[in-house]
Amino acid sequence: MTTLLERITVEPATPANSCVIWLHGLGDSGAGFAPVVPVLGLPSDHSIRFVFPHAPEQAVTINGGYIMRSWYDIKSMDLHDRADINGVLTSEIAVKALINEQIESGISAQNIVLAGFSQGGVMSLFTGLRFEQKLAGIMALSCYLPAGEALPEGLSEANSDTPILQNHGEQDEVVPLFAGKMAHDALIKAGYSSKWLTYPMAHSVIPAQLSHIGQWLTDKLGKA
Repeated sequence: MTTLLERITVEPATPANSCVIWLHGLGDSGAGFAPVVPVLGLPSDHSIRFVFPHAPEQAVTINGGYIMRSWYDIKSMDLHDRADINGVLTSEIAVKALINEQIESGISAQNIVLAGFSQGGVMSLFTGLRFEQKLAGIMALSCYLPAGEALPEGLSEANSDTPILQNHGEQDEVVPLFAGKMAHDALIKAGYSSKWLTYPMAHSVIPAQLSHIGQWLTDKLGKA
């Protein structure tokens, strides 16, 4: 049995009928993104639950083996060998458990958006593309595909036409812009519906971007 990840949950003012599961980046925690909810500009009567899980703590090779919250080990800066696939698969199990927890609580998979930033974005893409039930959307911020330009194996037909939102900073010094664009090109080539937007920022998020994300989430979940 999978132990559910600890998380911060932000409930809407009205009973939740949809959910965003938002995965943080390397060395962060769910607390890093939980404050964005009021900044998204969602309608005051929205019914979206936000779940911000904490990644497990583990040693990260590129940071000298320092133990920090991480969805997987990063052994190299080479984009084709950056993500430790065994770690990705382990975290996928944990993220799927969170999705299934929401489904069991009464929220349909089609009313769930899987979102993530940096490492969390890698996990949202990987897990969302392989998830067996159709999701409302996949959001991948400032991230890349685990295998560079190759899509994951075991893609799910259920999410073959799920809307994908990809954002990236034009001055990103951690995950180069071309890495995100490489992922986008691979998705488009495979027939996925992915929206690509860049912003004048580094490896971060900015208010204008969060406003656009809020509009996208309202469009995908506002009628849930």
